Order: sequence, then C-alpha cells, then structure tokens
Amino acid sequence: LMFSCRRWGGLVQPGGSLRLSCAASGIIFSTYDMGWYRQAPGKQRELVAAITSGGRTNYADSVKGRFTISRDNAKKTMYLQMNSLKPEETAVYYCNAKNALRNYWGKGTQVTVSS
Repeated sequence: LMFSCRRWGGLVQPGGSLRLSCAASGIIFSTYDMGWYRQAPGKQRELVAAITSGGRTNYADSVKGRFTISRDNAKKTMYLQMNSLKPEETAVYYCNAKNALRNYWGKGTQVTVSS
C-alpha cells in the first residue's frame, strides 16, 4: 500500500480554506473505509472525518458544517475540504484506510493556520 497525500495550498490564515487529498495504491480502494485524522503538538490523534466504503460520512463535532470529506473510487482518492479554518486546527493530518482485516496510515501532512 502507498498513500500519496497532497495539500492544495500553503500556510492558511484563520478563516481560510484548504483542500487535502490522499491517493491510495495497492489496495482495492472502494472496499475500504477511509478517514482523516489529525494530531496537534502535545495532543492525541483524533478523528476529523470519515467516509465508509458505501459513502456514509461522519464528522467530529468541531468540524461539522465547515469540513467536507469525499472520495472518488475511480481515482482511488479521498479528499478533505476544510473551510473557516481556526488556528487551533494546526496539526499534522493523516489519512487512514481500514477494513475488517487491515488498518493503514499515511505519513501525514502538516496544516498550519496562522496569521
């Protein structure tokens, strides 16, 4: 399995937007539940958003209404559109793919929200 994660943009100001993508290879992407997690310095890794193989989505309460997770099974890619970003959301964002037998993590992408 290989993840190719990309941050579509650089440093983001508070209130700004950013898009993350994560392309997976080496798995049958459409059969995996996918998710985005984040870990801020000194804090535990936490779920940001998840999308099942069937397309059902789940969000952390703190991001509901601002973040949107999506997937394109044909491109084997998952996305996270983040709007109205806050400084406290500065963290390393990780993609995750899991099914009943496997649980895979990407290397992480730094997201910095700062003025």
